[in-house]
Amino acid sequence: MTRMTRMTRSLEQPLADTDIDTEMNEATRILFDLVNTPSVSGNEREAAEVFVAHATQLGYESHIDEVNNAIAHRGASESDAKIHLVLLGHIDTVPGDIEVRIEDGILHGRGSVDAKGPLAAMLVAGSRAQLPDGARLTVAGAVGEEAAGSIGARHLVHQWNPDACIIGEPSGFDGVTLGYKGRLLAKATSTCPNTHSAGKDPSACDHLHAWWASVNADAEQFNHEPTRIFDQIQANLQSFSSSSDGLNQHATMHTGFRLPPKIDPAIYAAHLRSLASEFVTIEFEGFESAYATDRNDLIVRALSNAIRSQGYRPRPKLKTGTADLNVVAPIWKCPIAAYGPGDSSLDHTPIEHLDLNELDLSVQILVTAIECFLDTAITAN
Repeated sequence: MTRMTRMTRSLEQPLADTDIDTEMNEATRILFDLVNTPSVSGNEREAAEVFVAHATQLGYESHIDEVNNAIAHRGASESDAKIHLVLLGHIDTVPGDIEVRIEDGILHGRGSVDAKGPLAAMLVAGSRAQLPDGARLTVAGAVGEEAAGSIGARHLVHQWNPDACIIGEPSGFDGVTLGYKGRLLAKATSTCPNTHSAGKDPSACDHLHAWWASVNADAEQFNHEPTRIFDQIQANLQSFSSSSDGLNQHATMHTGFRLPPKIDPAIYAAHLRSLASEFVTIEFEGFESAYATDRNDLIVRALSNAIRSQGYRPRPKLKTGTADLNVVAPIWKCPIAAYGPGDSSLDHTPIEHLDLNELDLSVQILVTAIECFLDTAITAN
């Protein structure tokens, strides 16, 4: 058993000279360093510096951009590139301090699955892949993916126009994620004069509860026909609070919606407002439309063939969550899919952990997929 706690080191100090377990392989070492560096959304700079230090030692040209995205390039220059492949992961995490340790081949820690495991796998695989002449490979650790604004991806989406993209998200080593549902976040508030509990007038809490009951009834009616959860509306009550100063009552409800491809978030927001009484005010954020490709997508095929080359059967997936794929895919309009090691059911949980054998296998699969796609693309070009 190997047990490790948080350690710090100078980014200029060679990795071989640190006191990190010398038996770690390359991918594990990078993942451990990333997970060992907290990077809750909005505070990613230190983790981005760790990414850049590793990327530079792997032979990339690397830097941190204006919004703290960690960027690494290999291959042809931007001006000379005939084909540009982007591997886009995210370096931020949700809050939650999980002791960083390795036990029995399992790395525990916040972000090990979502999504520093996929990011480490992409960085190592990208450094090992044989790039044909004219190919440019970029690995990016975007900031703010776990926040409503996805500031990192929204910054990059107008910087590049790649020919293909792999999004770094946990799919399992043998899974390929074809798409994600849309999202909408709503904050509903109600304020009204204090009422007596024995009176007939509804309270602020009653007003919000009535709106939420209408929302759920409406979603249930919509969901009556679609059989796949990917095609249904998922409504989630995230928090509810209330207060009174003796004269007025206040109530606040935070809600989240996972939306199918048929639902436009902006149109749905207007619909949710129409379900509210005059005593309820609603503010919206996190507008993301659903996006899905299919099994004939060139990146899906490259990843699927790479999984088969390791003796496994690829499992295509549609996820009910949201990722940076939703941000970049509608604008880049290129072959795209999400891939990475890890069990996504562990995302955001207090037991988040990653099997290091799966990490290593994912690196091999990504190397094969990268080389296969680029060779085919360069030949076709």
